[in-house]
Amino acid sequence: MPEFEQQISGTSTGRSLDNQDVARVFADIATLLKLKGESVFKIRAYTRAAEVFEHLPGQVALLAQDAGQLQEIPGIGDAIASKTHELVTTGKMEYFEKLRGEFAPGLLDIMTVPEVGPKTALRASEDLGVESIEDLEAAIRDGSFATLPRVGVKKAQSILNHLEARFSQADRMPIGKALPIAEQVISALYETAAEVRRLTVAGSVRRWRDTAGDIDILGVADDPESVTAAFAALPMVVDILGQGGTKASVIVTGGVQIDLRVSDERHFGALLLYFSGSKQHGISLRARAQKIGLSLNEYGLTDKESDELTPYDTEAGVYRALNLPYIPPEIREDLGEIVAAESGNLPDLVELSQICGDLHVHSDWSDGRVPMEKMVCEAALRGLEYVAMTDHSSGRGIANGLSVERLAAHNEQVLEVERAAGGIRVFKGTEVDIRADGTLDYTDEVLAELDIVIASVHSGMSQESDVMTARIIKAIENPHVTAIGHLTTRFVLNRPPVEADFAAIFRAAAKQPTGRGEDGACKFGVRAVSGGSGSGAPKCSFSFR
Repeated sequence: MPEFEQQISGTSTGRSLDNQDVARVFADIATLLKLKGESVFKIRAYTRAAEVFEHLPGQVALLAQDAGQLQEIPGIGDAIASKTHELVTTGKMEYFEKLRGEFAPGLLDIMTVPEVGPKTALRASEDLGVESIEDLEAAIRDGSFATLPRVGVKKAQSILNHLEARFSQADRMPIGKALPIAEQVISALYETAAEVRRLTVAGSVRRWRDTAGDIDILGVADDPESVTAAFAALPMVVDILGQGGTKASVIVTGGVQIDLRVSDERHFGALLLYFSGSKQHGISLRARAQKIGLSLNEYGLTDKESDELTPYDTEAGVYRALNLPYIPPEIREDLGEIVAAESGNLPDLVELSQICGDLHVHSDWSDGRVPMEKMVCEAALRGLEYVAMTDHSSGRGIANGLSVERLAAHNEQVLEVERAAGGIRVFKGTEVDIRADGTLDYTDEVLAELDIVIASVHSGMSQESDVMTARIIKAIENPHVTAIGHLTTRFVLNRPPVEADFAAIFRAAAKQPTGRGEDGACKFGVRAVSGGSGSGAPKCSFSFR
């Protein structure tokens, strides 16, 4: 059974549907209606419902117990409310099942692959018998997929690259999914486990990696067994993989594995260091310990001669014993951080309190969902000093991009909102498309009217490395461009990065003047993570005070 069917059947996991599940059903209905050529108004109603449910603060499953409550939500009419009630109470929706039955079983899964649009997926299904992701891969490898209209060998290879990237990370999830789950479990455990004194996330999530395979949580308690028992009994747990006196492993709603380990306070620092990783960072620390006659593990440092174990209640204590300053978990990847620590050259990581503004914001003028005035109000409430409204340009004909005329009206509203907000700076901006040849969606005359110009690649992502490099550099060299948006174009777990010579791109950025705004801002805000100090790219800070 496809993963999607498992999610909505309500029988394979025994769990209730969450907001994301419900939103996905309505989004898929909208997609299928497009394939049928249904009314744009009907399609829009289901698209709107998907957006509402995805961002709803409360749980749809609770509200839908009474269809009347759903109808009170803006954008949800009688028909949508009735279908939602049916979905969350039975795990199925007759209308969706009937609609889906009109197409190949795996059509919706196929359309989740980047560059495979509805028409291509439908054509592949009808002409080639492609009914699953596996069929799609086979059709690409045997060459038949490339013969479809508007596909070709190059696009087929690009789609295959997307598939291979997905297969290689099939058991991982983005941090945007992992972190909220970890926070939810930790919050629930604090409420139900009276003995727990401290809980924290470890592993890839603590290091803020973009993806995680599972979630590690560590705790401190005088009675660890009571905490592991409370953990295994949490309502979101759907399966217990193992449970003991100091650790437990479970599967929670959504199929995510979470491992809990509990220790006393004395050993917690070494435990946290060990299970935060990364693996390579840990190997380097253990090798360092060996050189000074010590052995490092999750319990502490053991003197190899006396066999005496020294526990540590903080990570900093372990690092001190190894003659190192504390290394933040975000950079524990064995990419030179230990050498930097030895020489006193560890970087100062950006703190949330140092964020003064947001220079890449979309409103409901383009593909955002919130009006400009509300975005600015929220930015002010969060203590930001400035915000740039950078709605999309119109070149690709999607994302509700702004024509030149709409951009002019957008600029006027920016000024009005800034005057009404009082205190926070609001900048006129755009996220302008970088066309295949490196030219931009708006003319220089139009861009000159703006305060912030973010230039981004949104199409033609399969270009050869030299072509893509020249394309991006040409955009960088435009005197009106402030920054490049999502430089690699990567979509975590779904779309691989473009091929480009990023070192050359950084060098080109470093040559550009940095004057912008009152105090100046960098031309380009991307710095190489590995080997970045040698790229010549400037460190960047926007300051509009």
